[in-house]
Amino acid sequence: MVSPLPEEPLHEVAARVAAAHDDSDGKGDGARGSTRVGPDYGEQGAPFDKRSPFYFGFVGGLGALLAWFLFQAITGIGSVLLLVVVSLFLACGLNPSVMFLERRGLRRSLACAAVITAALGAVALFVVAIVPVITDQVSTLTERAPGWLDDLQGNERIQELDAEYDVIAKIQDYVANGDFVSGIFGGALGFGLRVLSALFNAFIIIVLTLYFLASLETTKNALYRLAPATRRNRVARLGDKVIINIGGYVSGAFVVALCAGLTSLVFLFVVGLGEYAVALAFVVALLDVIPMIGATIGAVVVTAIAFATDVNAGIACVVFYVIYQQVENYVIYPRVMKKSVDVPGAVTVIAALIGTALLGIVGALLAIPTAAAVLLILREVVVKRQDER
Repeated sequence: MVSPLPEEPLHEVAARVAAAHDDSDGKGDGARGSTRVGPDYGEQGAPFDKRSPFYFGFVGGLGALLAWFLFQAITGIGSVLLLVVVSLFLACGLNPSVMFLERRGLRRSLACAAVITAALGAVALFVVAIVPVITDQVSTLTERAPGWLDDLQGNERIQELDAEYDVIAKIQDYVANGDFVSGIFGGALGFGLRVLSALFNAFIIIVLTLYFLASLETTKNALYRLAPATRRNRVARLGDKVIINIGGYVSGAFVVALCAGLTSLVFLFVVGLGEYAVALAFVVALLDVIPMIGATIGAVVVTAIAFATDVNAGIACVVFYVIYQQVENYVIYPRVMKKSVDVPGAVTVIAALIGTALLGIVGALLAIPTAAAVLLILREVVVKRQDER
């Protein structure tokens, strides 16, 4: 009869099996407790020292190359980005009209459709009714420019310069040939290409503006969701305020420009420049949109043409525009803009200069609302955070 084997406690069996497994691996404590199946390649080394000069230089060089690549990419699509920014700017300008209709009970989609239809109707009305008149009056100005040059020959100083440099004859031949307009734009082919490019850009801006206006609420809500949940409400409030400021500024700028154009139109008819009134009033309204210098440039253009037509009309233009610009600067502009932008005068000047230097006329138009947005963020975020410390 075979005697039974002595029973071994379970914990001793487990310890013996684990020891046998460690001995079979031959790696000592480095593989103890590992559940990995397959060969063991030894202990993992220490992580790479991120303070190493090699690591710092390599990663820094890759970052510099990536930054340069992104800079080149942004520079290459700068014109497209400019169209997008202008479209967003105009969409924010039309948004107050949409909000006005929404407060009257219309849904967002219907309000956008109504504003878009009104905007396209205004553009079509301008093209059909105003553009032919402006074209005729510009042609009249072009035809009469040689006669004005003849009148300049009566001035003694002009005669001396003409006798020495033959200036009048050269200018008169250049204007009479009718090539000066195309010459300004680099010849007939260059002029045609620039016109086509301008029309294409205008079409893209109109399409993008309509798209951004229709999806403005969805777009801004999607952007707000990128902020942390704890700060999302505050980011949304600041963002809505910036959009309202931009919309108020754009609407106000067009109202101020419309006042300048209509006032100039009435004045030009009164002083006897009715045959050029529509074209010159349009020039004044268009240039008045440009901050700081636009109104002055428009006044100079109209005054120069008035002096070439009649000295008394030129003097009247000087008096009128000096008075009107004071009224616009201290009465019309503050009343229109008081609820949209709150920017100190010095900041306005600096922002307009910087915007003009960076993006030209478009930069000048975007400068003031951008400055207002920056001041709002500084006041509500940076200054308050500093006050809490």
